[in-house]
Amino acid sequence: MTSLPAGFAAHVANIGIKDDTDDFVVITAARAVPAAGVFTRSRFVGPSVTISRDHVSAGSARAVVIISKNANVANGETGTQHAHELVGMVADRLGCDSADVLIASTGVIGRPYPMDHVRAGVEAMVVPVSGTSAEDAATGIMTTDTVPKVASAPVAGSDATVVGIAKGVGMIEPDMATMIAVVLTDADVPADELDRTFRRVVDRTLNCVSIDSDTSTSDTAIVMASGDAGTVDGDSFEAALLEVCQNLTKQIARDGEGAQTLLEVTVSGARDDAQAKRVAKAIVNSPLVKTAVHGADPNWGRVAMAIGKCSDDTDIDQNRVRIRFGDTEVYPSQVDAGGLATLSIYMRGDSVVIGADLGIADGRSTVWGCDLTDGYVRINADYTT
Repeated sequence: MTSLPAGFAAHVANIGIKDDTDDFVVITAARAVPAAGVFTRSRFVGPSVTISRDHVSAGSARAVVIISKNANVANGETGTQHAHELVGMVADRLGCDSADVLIASTGVIGRPYPMDHVRAGVEAMVVPVSGTSAEDAATGIMTTDTVPKVASAPVAGSDATVVGIAKGVGMIEPDMATMIAVVLTDADVPADELDRTFRRVVDRTLNCVSIDSDTSTSDTAIVMASGDAGTVDGDSFEAALLEVCQNLTKQIARDGEGAQTLLEVTVSGARDDAQAKRVAKAIVNSPLVKTAVHGADPNWGRVAMAIGKCSDDTDIDQNRVRIRFGDTEVYPSQVDAGGLATLSIYMRGDSVVIGADLGIADGRSTVWGCDLTDGYVRINADYTT
């Protein structure tokens, strides 16, 4: 079992939003601690995003409450009132100001919270909160996830740790961070430094995953630092945070709805890192690339097509581009029938790496996704019924 870092505890329960699994999580600190958050840039957000964005702007938080299987999006003023009521009730139970409570919701859009269940669930919360299992908290925020997603790493040169949980398997093309992720540390990190570091790390990890190219209305990533383990070296803290967030990113990609294969795409030789990420996302989001991976078909022409879709990047010259599957260059080098058969065997593994070098400069980015299967279609065709 992975324990939450010192200074944090979690209440996990079923309050009746899901039929038979936990759906209500409250992660608390003993006091308001430095916190930062990154949120979806969707124009159709729910009140959980607007409230948390406002509350975390002060640079601190005492708790985050998460409801799974109900996004509370597109419910108008009723949804906003319900979200504020939930935050207020949790704050009252913890004995803190409502501005110290963040909120995240995930699940079906357009359905109001069942407030009778929510009120009863908050009232039943035992205070002080005492749960320490990261796995329990990660399980409580799952929707169509098949496994709980937990990652941890020590901060070198200190007694501090970083522990993260996340959920997300569909409606994933983050335009900020990811689905829902909560990262906790007992390192003592000032709020402004925590915010800057988290944004750098998110941009290289949680913002580099895509399952189906659809940006969620509810994407929320939060980091909180209790300080119980004392001060740490800034670079060492960022390295641990990067390790945890990259681990969660890969878990999300590997558990994509219906997924069978983890897809990793690295673009190098770009004008800058932003161009590299843009091209890598074009590749990982291509349905034709994703289905080729599912079929173990080393059809590098589909990768070339995806690169070519970046038509505004006029400095991309096909005569300088190089494409590889695994360690094998497939363009411009010619691969014979035997080589293609070997690549097909490679692509039957549980992960596939595709690389493209643009031959322009030294920009680089790696993104993660998964194959596209009939399982994804089935899950989403039946999602609300």
